[in-house]
Amino acid sequence: MQNFGSTAVAALLKFVRHAQQLGVDPQPVLHSVGLDPEHLNQSNQRLSEEAVAQLLRQLIEQTGDPLFGLHSARYVQPGSWSVLGYITMNCATLGEAMARIVPFEKLVGDMGTSRIEASAQQVKLIWNCGHQEGELNRHLVESVLASWLLYARWITDTQLSPQAVWFSHARPSHTSQQQYQAVFDCPVLFGQDCNALLTVPTMLTLPLRQADPKLLRQFEEHALALLAGLDNDQPLPVRVKNSLRLLLKEGLPRKERVAEKFAMTVRTLQRHLQLAGTSYQQILDELRQELAEDYLLRSDLPIQAIASVLGFSETRSFHRSFKSWTGLTPGEFRNHSTQP
Repeated sequence: MQNFGSTAVAALLKFVRHAQQLGVDPQPVLHSVGLDPEHLNQSNQRLSEEAVAQLLRQLIEQTGDPLFGLHSARYVQPGSWSVLGYITMNCATLGEAMARIVPFEKLVGDMGTSRIEASAQQVKLIWNCGHQEGELNRHLVESVLASWLLYARWITDTQLSPQAVWFSHARPSHTSQQQYQAVFDCPVLFGQDCNALLTVPTMLTLPLRQADPKLLRQFEEHALALLAGLDNDQPLPVRVKNSLRLLLKEGLPRKERVAEKFAMTVRTLQRHLQLAGTSYQQILDELRQELAEDYLLRSDLPIQAIASVLGFSETRSFHRSFKSWTGLTPGEFRNHSTQP
């Protein structure tokens, strides 16, 4: 199997708990992949994806549960997603929580990647599993989509259900449609072109029951620092962008300071970025645009404050830059995006 990286061991706790409920002693399985049971509650512990696959295969085989992944979702909790779980539970709305999944999901692990596709009528939260092995892929996909929904119900204190659930795999034999609909409480379709939860945009406005802006900022700062420590295997442009995320909180960073983080001169940094098909300014602009759009869509910060947070000395400069990126002024972008 291809090396996909690693996963936070806390994300495996739900699988272990489900196996225990089915009468399987997980300790021999954990020891076979080099884990002690107490490691499951240590947020800094990570396990290679090869070992994760080995662990899950053994638990699936020993439990004999054809819906092992789907059923394990009932044990999801904030700690299952490392610091990302605590970030999402402190957001103001469900939409804000969903928007945090993509940038921070590497903290949970490298089992797969998420993306959000949104239109005026529908929002798709999509997950692509990195493990291509058929049965393991199916269990992981079903676990992730069910976990998303059950966790969303908990943080919104509702019994919300999506419009539909899509799976790209076929429904396995010896299972029924009713077993899936009992979890999702909506139409569940198999053989689709992606794995996704589908919902209406108004669902994203649901308030979260434990929103705390101060805690959210603290967890996000902690998450950014953790991400910076996980990106050693990433291309240089990605590492530069992650460094800029951290440094922007202290004001517009000097190129020299960024270069020092990589033990390079500014000229050497620029040359390596050019060889990678980009530049320092392009990475900074991409990050500023990403952050600006997030602030405009998901906060009530005045435009002048957003400009300051992004390191612009004048609001006029921010207006000019934002219009060059999007074709709209910040005010037009905010108004256009919030219209029904």
